[in-house]
Amino acid sequence: MPEAGWRREAADAVAALARRYGWKLVLLFVGVLLPMWAFMELADEVHEAEAIPFDEPLLLFAREMASDGFDGVFLFFSRIGYAHGVVPLDIALVLVLLGLRRWRHAVFAAAATGGSALLNIATKQLFARDRPGLWESIAPETSYSFPSGHAMGSMTLALALVLVLLAWPTRARWWVLAAMAVFVPMVGLSRVYLGVHYPSDILAGWSAAALWTVGTYLLVDRRPRAPRATD
Repeated sequence: MPEAGWRREAADAVAALARRYGWKLVLLFVGVLLPMWAFMELADEVHEAEAIPFDEPLLLFAREMASDGFDGVFLFFSRIGYAHGVVPLDIALVLVLLGLRRWRHAVFAAAATGGSALLNIATKQLFARDRPGLWESIAPETSYSFPSGHAMGSMTLALALVLVLLAWPTRARWWVLAAMAVFVPMVGLSRVYLGVHYPSDILAGWSAAALWTVGTYLLVDRRPRAPRATD
């Protein structure tokens, strides 16, 4: 086969693959491969008990900006960032999807949120990283630090909502996306502000959540192929 013909066939094959699976390939790269790399880099530093350069400076900066007004804001986001907000919303999301008979989405939401919680517990025990001790927190924690359960839980919920709503032709999805774009960072910042997590714990939680949630979605999302047109 002439070289030009071989190249043309290869280009056609790549183009066909991109047309058919383009969005999934992008999702795989952005939602799985990049978070995996980020988590592994952070986990390696924690495993080797190496000090991560940005952790202490950011914690000290958060301490310097402390005030009564900020205390109330960040305590609120910390409270709703897991047991008093995220967990009830996780359950409600699954129940709503079941009520709407969206079985595939319900399975995805249950696997994503439940699996994320279990993964966080197991990972904390594996790395056994102590909490920061630079000052006495107004909302102390006693469990291990890496990765942040609040960061992981809030990001998992946000991604699950976004991925589910992408399949629904409703303008509400943009309001949900906007709300999650504020909620997730504020939950993460609250944990650093309160001095109960290193910033690297937050980044690791977000990375692990993206890896797990997007990976679960790609496994569960098995839509039937459209029939081919016949001559």
